[in-house]
Amino acid sequence: MTTADAEHVEATVRALYAAFLEGDRARADALIADGFTFTSPYDDRIDRAAYFERCFPHGDRFKVFEIERVAVVRDDAFVSYRAALVDATTFSNADFVEVRGGRIQSAQVYFGASYRKGRFVPLPGT
Repeated sequence: MTTADAEHVEATVRALYAAFLEGDRARADALIADGFTFTSPYDDRIDRAAYFERCFPHGDRFKVFEIERVAVVRDDAFVSYRAALVDATTFSNADFVEVRGGRIQSAQVYFGASYRKGRFVPLPGT
């Protein structure tokens, strides 16, 4: 993979996060492949339609969203980020994002610890 290819993968991934935060459905539609799947501690390989229904747009919940690092390996990216919600919850997550042909094929989200006003908040059901 060339440096230009890696930069394109990173730019594609960053563009999706920006579209999510801005609530730009048209931009997200263009970035997400038809066979897209999304996995998180709450979602088991949901499809593109379910992702848009359940997860998009929720950018208005964020007071702060900061990508800490993006590491590109072949056509995939590992992304770590920190966020603060309007309800004062803060957390760090890491995502594994697969990009093929300039479009996002899948995203797997790994949750870090959450805090509200400095106190640990366990995931529901734990």
